Amino acid sequence: MLKNPDHVTVVVTELEPSRAFFELLGFEAEIEKVISGDVFDEYMGVDDVEADHVTMVLKGADPRFEIQLLHYRRPTVTSDPDIRNLARPGYNHLCFAVENIEAEVERLRQADVTFRSELMNFNKRKLIFLEGPEGITIEFAESD
Repeated sequence: MLKNPDHVTVVVTELEPSRAFFELLGFEAEIEKVISGDVFDEYMGVDDVEADHVTMVLKGADPRFEIQLLHYRRPTVTSDPDIRNLARPGYNHLCFAVENIEAEVERLRQADVTFRSELMNFNKRKLIFLEGPEGITIEFAESD
């Protein structure tokens, strides 16, 4: 069962001005990591990925809501009209919090929904990407 929006991820070409913008809106940086390696390559469908991943939390929001800034070190980010390309600037994906991710995955597999990744663990959450209408990427997250 979907609970609420969890986060939106945006690919940015300049990290610091993007961070400053969301700080003006009331977000605070909570987690800053560099993501890379085969697990993330496969999960995101982007070869040889290395990126700054900054989780910004909206102060006082209940339920919790995040903007996740993704700044690619590699590959080089270029404009691309294909929304399925998760290494292009702009909208990357919308994530919904779920109560039982395994049950949701099974229910959607039975409805022939296309999954873009396998289930993984990251930042104290179980995560999976699926393909929504018009090729948009949707993510489900279950907190540990």
